[in-house]
Amino acid sequence: MDLVVIVSVIISVCAASTPLLLAATGELVVERSGVLNLGVEGMMIIGAVTGFAMAQVTGNPYLGALAAIAAGAFFSLLFAFLTLSLATNQVATGLALTILGLGLSGMIGEGFVGQPGIKMEAVNIPFLTDIPVVGKLLFGQDVIFYSSLILVAAVSWFLFRTRAGLMLRSVGDNPQSAHALGIPVIRTRYLAVLFGGACSGLAGAHLSLVYVPQWVEGMTAGRGWIALALVVFASWRPARVLVGAYLFGAVTIAQFHAQALGIPIPAQFLTSLPYLATIFVLVLIARNRRMTLINTPASLSQPFVPDR
Repeated sequence: MDLVVIVSVIISVCAASTPLLLAATGELVVERSGVLNLGVEGMMIIGAVTGFAMAQVTGNPYLGALAAIAAGAFFSLLFAFLTLSLATNQVATGLALTILGLGLSGMIGEGFVGQPGIKMEAVNIPFLTDIPVVGKLLFGQDVIFYSSLILVAAVSWFLFRTRAGLMLRSVGDNPQSAHALGIPVIRTRYLAVLFGGACSGLAGAHLSLVYVPQWVEGMTAGRGWIALALVVFASWRPARVLVGAYLFGAVTIAQFHAQALGIPIPAQFLTSLPYLATIFVLVLIARNRRMTLINTPASLSQPFVPDR
């Protein structure tokens, strides 16, 4: 295979992996605080439609990305209020959030179906982008791609190198003890949920402004659920989320190239490959109980009501 073609495939993998990486990194922080938000899919689709709509109205995809971040954070605020302030069941509330997001996005985006999108252009760094073969790979990607890599590094540093990160992890492991030590458990979890929602919104914006610059109802196509599985796959470690996201992104792109090469495999089977890979990974993890327990926040999905 020609080297230029290989680089083109790698760039495609990067584009397919970025939404997964953003959503999974945000959810990792949420779960590290002891909150399980199954509404990632709903927040992503809201971010996608909001980002696309803002870009269409203003003609600026960067404003679209900012609007998507705000929409994802606002949507997560609803989840936080219900689960943290009212102590509702986190699993049921997250599922309801996804259903609400899918329905609401369809209503908001009805008038944008079929409209050509405004794509967020790749960064063009003089001389560096023009380097043969690797120039576009290293210096010619979109801003959200670079932001996702910076985000993973920042989250890893925050969780394991800062006092605030230690406090967040303590809230996820034992909120009662953290509360007794004076750590604001509810406020910490609120901030974590808002951060996760913002990341999911940005992931959705990448889909509608970069990956497929258009609005199609249900365009997240289960990526929110894959992001949730990635967090478990990575055993709540940011660096492993990065590896997992790119593995799943490669599987997604592989199905397209298999179809283009005319490999005699049913198209429906190829389309299901990313989801089959998700199930396979979760089964492997479930068989190893020790691996499941490593780094798992001890109070994950358990509500906390401070003493009054």
